[in-house]
Amino acid sequence: MKKTFVLLTALLATTFAGNKTFAQDQDEDLVAVYRWFNNEDKNFVTVADGEFQEGQLLNWNWKDKTLLFFAYRNPGQDRVAIYSWFNPLTKDQISIAEDEFTDNQMLKMGYAQKRLQYYALTRRGANVVAVYRWNKGVDWIIIPEEGNTDAYFKKNYKRKTFQYFGIVRSVDAKIYNQL
Repeated sequence: MKKTFVLLTALLATTFAGNKTFAQDQDEDLVAVYRWFNNEDKNFVTVADGEFQEGQLLNWNWKDKTLLFFAYRNPGQDRVAIYSWFNPLTKDQISIAEDEFTDNQMLKMGYAQKRLQYYALTRRGANVVAVYRWNKGVDWIIIPEEGNTDAYFKKNYKRKTFQYFGIVRSVDAKIYNQL
């Protein structure tokens, strides 16, 4: 009886430890995606957590940090790479899914300095939000469907274009199974 109890306790402990490790691995693969605003240039930028140090962004006059959604750090099934491009003439930064424009098209539009930001979902699932790109002249902004889109429409942002899906998480949630 004692051997059975010890064996059962060891088995349960291993199972719980394995589940905790799995949850931590999933959590570490997620990255928060924020939007910042530069009042000087009247421009928005989308930044994955850890892409730049927060002090750098503040030093470059970016403020009003707003959490948009969560994405993945690593590639996987049903995920698309999101790249940041910068236009030195307009000082505009845009986040583009790898299949939206070719590199040649982006270069012809004056963008350069392509760098990988994160991986986003390509399919709707539980706890996800559709993410759209809005355009106003040379300015672009990324807005989740649950965001305050009316405020940007009033600021003359037009041409709402679907991009991908972001993960919605609350602070107390440890893991979501998206698909």
